[in-house]
Amino acid sequence: MPQGDKSSYTDKQKRKARHIAQGYEERGASHENAVSRAWATVNKESGGGNKSGSGRGRKDTQISSARGGRAHKSGSFEQRSAAARKGWDTRRRRQSGG
Repeated sequence: MPQGDKSSYTDKQKRKARHIAQGYEERGASHENAVSRAWATVNKESGGGNKSGSGRGRKDTQISSARGGRAHKSGSFEQRSAAARKGWDTRRRRQSGG
């Protein structure tokens, strides 16, 4: 299959790529960059084109789109720092028996 040929992708994968690309464009990516990143996301979730025969497709994972472009760390630095302080205070209180 030549690079850029999308004939082996299902309609669902094509719709998904269009939707993901639209989201990237709304966040300021260029059209070419958005399309490229969208197909990379579809490939990561589904393992590539699935339209090769009955029952031969893979199940999609939702890990990339569930994260929605966010980094692995959730919350701002201040929120993470406050959560760490709260946890430290709780552990210290429980250790001292109070």
